[in-house]
Amino acid sequence: MFNPSAITVPVPHSLIDAPPIPDTWKHQHLLGLQHLTASEITLILDFAEHLHAATGNGRIKLDLLKGRTLANLFFENSTRTRNSFSLAAKRLGADTVEFSSSGSSVAKGETFIDTAKTIEAMLVDVVVVRHSSPGTPHMLAKHLACSVINAGDGPHEHPTQGLLDILTIRQHRGSLAGLTVAMVGDIAHSRTARSNIWGLLKLGAKVIVCGPATLVSKNWEKLGVEVSYSLDKILPRCDVLNLLRIQFERQAIRPFPSVHEYTLLYAMTQERIRRSKPDILIMAPGPINRGVELTPEVADGPHSVILEQVTNGIAIRMATLWLLLGRRG
Repeated sequence: MFNPSAITVPVPHSLIDAPPIPDTWKHQHLLGLQHLTASEITLILDFAEHLHAATGNGRIKLDLLKGRTLANLFFENSTRTRNSFSLAAKRLGADTVEFSSSGSSVAKGETFIDTAKTIEAMLVDVVVVRHSSPGTPHMLAKHLACSVINAGDGPHEHPTQGLLDILTIRQHRGSLAGLTVAMVGDIAHSRTARSNIWGLLKLGAKVIVCGPATLVSKNWEKLGVEVSYSLDKILPRCDVLNLLRIQFERQAIRPFPSVHEYTLLYAMTQERIRRSKPDILIMAPGPINRGVELTPEVADGPHSVILEQVTNGIAIRMATLWLLLGRRG
């Protein structure tokens, strides 16, 4: 296992050795966490720690992927994911191409596959794709020769978000084994919840999904998680709360009578903090809705690791890019 603390001061990038990619890593793409093993997930986390330290906590550029190009193909809005993939690529010396569906040839009738192939023909090494349709990255992986990374496909998966959430927990707790992690909110439409569930269970955590019955089906129990409709009942058992945004844009009808009612039942407040474990971690994948999923005092309080999640996103995406591209050429 890599020891990030071994690198204590910034050094010239020419003196930093890239972490060796083990022969056991066979993946060309990162499409989800469902089919990764616990050891593969741990490998990504370890690489993220190593590269974060090697880049001086993200402030030093390396030449590990010099000459490679990353293309961001985002068909949905994004702030954190798009920018952190771009920064991760640049920290490793790669170039980036930014694609937006508005104003592109897609608006003129070009098919999604043809657009992706056109981007790939510009000598792109990896495509990062976000799309509202589940399975879109998997389809791209069948048509492109370059690597494909899933940056969110509808409500299906968001693997790097799951990984950065898990990395943040590991940094504070050392191990996932035996922890109780609750995902609270819009479970039905959350790709973050699915990726977290796959990763957390494989690393030995207990997972609870909690929210209104209209957003949390009993069918989730088939994945090996506990289902609860009361935040107050599960709160004393939780080591980590991951508060998910209510995705009104994906809902045909309002899943509860009012936002006020949701806040009363499921928002994390200072009063609920007082009834929690003293060292509880408060997480949110963002964007956060202050006053809905959590109050401003909690979002900015000592239990919140929300901004640490954002920082860890760059480290996880650097690790992903190195694992997928490090052996090429």
